[in-house]
Amino acid sequence: MPLEKILIVEDEPVVRNLLLRIFERHKFSVAIATNLAEASAAVQRESYDLMMLDIRLPDGDGQKFLEQMVALPERPLVVMVTGFGTIGSAVDSMRAGAFDYVLKPFSPSQIDVIVSKAQRYQQLLSVNRLLSDDPEDADNALVGRSPAMQRLRQLIERVAPTDATVLLTGESGTGKELIAREFYRRSPRRGQAFIKVNCAAISETLIESEFFGHERGAFTGATERRVGRFELAHQGTLLLDEVSEIPAALQAKLLRVLQEREFERVGGNRTIKVNVRIIATSNRDLLRCVEQGGFRQDLYYRLNVFPVQVPPLCDRVDDVLVLAEHFLRRFARKHGVKVTGLSDSASAAVMAYRWPGNVRELQNTLERAVILSEPGRLITAAALGLPADLSLAELPAPAAAPADDPAIALDPAAGPAVTSPDGAVLRLDALEKQAILAALRQTAGNRTQAAAALGISIRTLRNKLQEYRDAGEPVHADTDAADA
Repeated sequence: MPLEKILIVEDEPVVRNLLLRIFERHKFSVAIATNLAEASAAVQRESYDLMMLDIRLPDGDGQKFLEQMVALPERPLVVMVTGFGTIGSAVDSMRAGAFDYVLKPFSPSQIDVIVSKAQRYQQLLSVNRLLSDDPEDADNALVGRSPAMQRLRQLIERVAPTDATVLLTGESGTGKELIAREFYRRSPRRGQAFIKVNCAAISETLIESEFFGHERGAFTGATERRVGRFELAHQGTLLLDEVSEIPAALQAKLLRVLQEREFERVGGNRTIKVNVRIIATSNRDLLRCVEQGGFRQDLYYRLNVFPVQVPPLCDRVDDVLVLAEHFLRRFARKHGVKVTGLSDSASAAVMAYRWPGNVRELQNTLERAVILSEPGRLITAAALGLPADLSLAELPAPAAAPADDPAIALDPAAGPAVTSPDGAVLRLDALEKQAILAALRQTAGNRTQAAAALGISIRTLRNKLQEYRDAGEPVHADTDAADA
């Protein structure tokens, strides 16, 4: 992010003029003060990005003035300048808050290095004020082994190293922001800023200022100059989250920035150039928005350079249990709860549910379950709090095979139900039992195929059958016979 306003506080004409020429070559706006009184008046009137401050001035000590500037609401970066440098003076200056320390005589290249350092530092400072990394980022790697996730990883590997604009679309809760971060992490810009702006969460009157920043006095309440998200993301990546919600009046300005990579702050007339990689997300069909007149067609095609459709969780059945276990470990650490895993009934319930809220709903469900569970115990299906009409027997089952283990007496007339004969809602453990009975019926008693249909291990199924036998259910003597 470029510096703009520089204040030179120097009483020696030769040094002052040299600094003036160097900064004017960088196209900075430069003000001059020859003593501390002029410098104090200047910082009261204006805010500056950088100050070159001589230590020995006719009316006082520059280092004392540096200490006084701590009270300023927007303090510039201060570089102390002296012809009488000592190690003690340098240490005292840095302790007082100086950004750098330079000895006279100096060369233009030394000042160029200081300017470059100040630009990088100021951008980092602004980014850190606005945003902070998710403390759980280390846990937020893409999780899943389904074909859909494998294809998505392949796309990221090919596209992330480029500067192509990416448009991520998909249902709410599918993890579009997480995938955007993965594009950023694998890109050459990963060492630069990753700035996010939620277009749906900012009022229409403020979104232009959020995007492009504003100058002091640009509108009522603009008491200080503000840097916008595009400027903060210079050399990095900007995520336009829910881009479909950008007001129509701002879409033309956004298009210009994407095409020309330049803009003006609100209330300003200086053109600012930026180098930014754009990633956009939307949970709406943008092409339909274009057809309905709510989104500019030219902006849509500018964003749609590389479209990526993020699949819903119901299309990633192979990932559900993997994600559930991932969230279980994360939230156990986060809340300091020792849990040993999901019970068989909880695993079956997780697999049977459709998850209309996608990964976000699964994540919230597992966090709640971890909090409600007893330490050192398995998480039960009841702790998940899924809808009571969930029928695990709706899981697909393979075709019937010859009976190899009629472990429990099966009633061919009985069928799966979610209520008891008197109309009462069944408990989840009763539903689990119904699912197991239904799977055994559909596989003609084949335990191996029944376990596969239920998504559990053969050992788990044997243990369940033993529970039912201990509870008095009629079982055959060959319950523990080997499965075909």
